[in-house]
Amino acid sequence: MNLRTAQLDDAAAIAAIYAPYVRDTAITFEVDVPSEEEMRRRIARISRAHAWLVCTDGDAVLGYAYTSPHRERAAYRWAVDVAVYVHTEAQRRGIGRALYAALLPLATAQGYTAAYGGIALPNASSVGLHESLGFTPVGVYRAVGYKLGAWHDVGWWERALAPRDTPPAEPHTANAVEWAAALAKGKATLMKR
Repeated sequence: MNLRTAQLDDAAAIAAIYAPYVRDTAITFEVDVPSEEEMRRRIARISRAHAWLVCTDGDAVLGYAYTSPHRERAAYRWAVDVAVYVHTEAQRRGIGRALYAALLPLATAQGYTAAYGGIALPNASSVGLHESLGFTPVGVYRAVGYKLGAWHDVGWWERALAPRDTPPAEPHTANAVEWAAALAKGKATLMKR
């Protein structure tokens, strides 16, 4: 397996991985499966300031993970949300863990101070993954989403990435793509903050 930065040409594979989660589960609250073109737009938009990594085996994309803004308001800019999705036929092989193991240090190197994971409940696998990587529960939105004929809770988990200095340095968003590529290739070291 290899980790690398997502490319626009990965959009079809990423859309295919994501489709069953949208169509068949409440793991994501999207209800319409995004097209390849929509996924291409998402990769381009998110990759401007945040990392989007894929795990590959040969030419096959087995999973992906990315950071994104936690909220839109400016004071939230030091916090990121994280997401990871693994192909349904490649689960339980450590792919999610490997993706997060590269993604979280990258977010730290960029100057983000906290990562948040929203998990539709119940989802023991996702809760276990996040908690094994140092995320701690911070709260639950009760019956916040309606999908597949039922109301669903969303739990939130947090992981501190760096000390919350006062005042904080601005996150280094401009180099997210370059840093992700170098980190995935083992050619970058993470800067100390």
